[in-house]
Amino acid sequence: MTVRSAAATHVFPTELGWMALAWTEQGLARLTFGHPSAAAAIASLNADGDWTTARADELPKWVADLAERLASYASGGEEPFDDVPLDLSHLTAFQRNVVAKCRRINRGKTRSYGELAAGVGSPGAARAVGSVMANNRFPIIIPCHRVVGSGGSIGGFSAPDGLDMKRRMLALEGVGVREPRKTRMTRKAGRYVGS
Repeated sequence: MTVRSAAATHVFPTELGWMALAWTEQGLARLTFGHPSAAAAIASLNADGDWTTARADELPKWVADLAERLASYASGGEEPFDDVPLDLSHLTAFQRNVVAKCRRINRGKTRSYGELAAGVGSPGAARAVGSVMANNRFPIIIPCHRVVGSGGSIGGFSAPDGLDMKRRMLALEGVGVREPRKTRMTRKAGRYVGS
């Protein structure tokens, strides 16, 4: 893959694991979190291959402020992130619409993939919305953890620790999620059936 640009980085510990930020002149280019070490967070940034990263010698004020706000959020603070400049140059028009709509989901609220699809004028595109959420470069800022399956089920989450991290983040925001119904499998007539 061709390297798009160089991005400066900043890595820091939080209650949700190590976080790493990468930014360009256009704004935040990537956020990753939930890592067990600074090295793992940086490796996650570099996994995309869309840019080269280098540790910043000096943090721009907006990056230092964002790092403080993210650490506060990870500790349970109610932090807004709607002012964070984002580099969305990698997204299509549909993906930008989904990201913009998702960004407006307030703390303590959830939307289903289908509701998000309908909200951007594409009812029936829940799977496409799920794909946008799975590839979200800005978790927390674009709160994909607030997008759940139909009927309030948890849906998916691609951050480290997966659904456990999504549950933790939603609980941090005071949101309860419906757990899938557990079924007991029994053997009947040579096949297993749920009961």
